[in-house]
Amino acid sequence: MDLARPDSPPFARVGRREVGYNTRQVDRFLTRARSSYDGEGPATDAITSGDVRSMAFDPARGGYEPQAVDAALDRLEDVLAQRERDHLIRTEGEDAWLRQIGRTAAVLRRRLHRPAGERFRRPSKPGTPSYSVEDVDRLCDDLLQYLENHVPMSVDVVRRAVFREAQGADGYEEAQVDAFLDRVIELMAGID
Repeated sequence: MDLARPDSPPFARVGRREVGYNTRQVDRFLTRARSSYDGEGPATDAITSGDVRSMAFDPARGGYEPQAVDAALDRLEDVLAQRERDHLIRTEGEDAWLRQIGRTAAVLRRRLHRPAGERFRRPSKPGTPSYSVEDVDRLCDDLLQYLENHVPMSVDVVRRAVFREAQGADGYEEAQVDAFLDRVIELMAGID
């Protein structure tokens, strides 16, 4: 996987007055990722698929094109998730991997089986930004079909999910929904 060529910028930049990702942060992360990917850095500095998924960059004028960086990070996350799965299978056996997948899927299914409108907490403070219950529940219904009826679904659908904003108790708490979706992505990336 070509994470970035050291002699040229790895991504196109947005216009000088537009906002993209901070180039220094992206370059620093890609250098660390390349070292980790190639097995050159210390084991304590190894990057996991979870590290890639949770990576965020500051906005900067004239920065790197966000969609291009996000697409590259998605590919990197998928490769690392596959490596992690293969390592688990190699060191502990396929049954260990299947048990891990089964446990994660069971936890996710329990939440997905909750009634629509009751799947996640509601913010306790009025006016707190939250996610549209209808939008989140629609994605949850699709995820349930994926997990139980093997309806095809790309992990990118979950990665790119955008929900309308709600206010306070009119919506689901953003942090809880985001944490749940991170687990879904982790599961899907490990399976697919």
